[in-house]
Amino acid sequence: MLKDINFDKSRGLVPAIVQDIRTGKVLMLGFMDQAAFQKTIETKKVTFYSRSRQRIWTKGETSSNFLNVQSVDLDCDQDTLLIKVIPEGPVCHTGQDTCFNEKNESENFLLQLEKVIQSRKNADVSSSYTALLFKKGINKIAQKVGEEAVELIIESKDENENLFLNEAADLLYHYLVLLTAKDFQLKDVINILKQRHHSG
Repeated sequence: MLKDINFDKSRGLVPAIVQDIRTGKVLMLGFMDQAAFQKTIETKKVTFYSRSRQRIWTKGETSSNFLNVQSVDLDCDQDTLLIKVIPEGPVCHTGQDTCFNEKNESENFLLQLEKVIQSRKNADVSSSYTALLFKKGINKIAQKVGEEAVELIIESKDENENLFLNEAADLLYHYLVLLTAKDFQLKDVINILKQRHHSG
């Protein structure tokens, strides 16, 4: 890709937009010269060119909050990079998740909920219903999914929208718990649905 990047438009530098591949949040913007880009590709750690210090530097070299590269894309004008990463900790030097003062959370609440459920897997059972479910084991979790499915079916035959939606929420929550207990994530199920869609 290096030979395709137009470094000449901005005096040897190109802007690099850094995005969390899991949440979709834009984390920061930096600049790269050829050396910084080459080091980024070789080390899989985002490396920039500092215009003030006039040297290349790897994000996280002092804080250990590295940006682990997952993919690199070049825009249509060949003068801007989009780098998708998995960050290790806060990105901004102020301690914020992003340099735009945003929480690095997905706009998709199901993904946020999945993270919360994952965090409860080894939590204190006295403070969390989810942790208690995990403690009771896979059979109990599977049983709860079955019970909630039956309750949803029953409510679907009536006209009470509030009860129906609440039962739907209960089923979805317990389904996420079951996925987590089996060491799977929503993305695993989504990938199967994508494969079926493309093959069908």
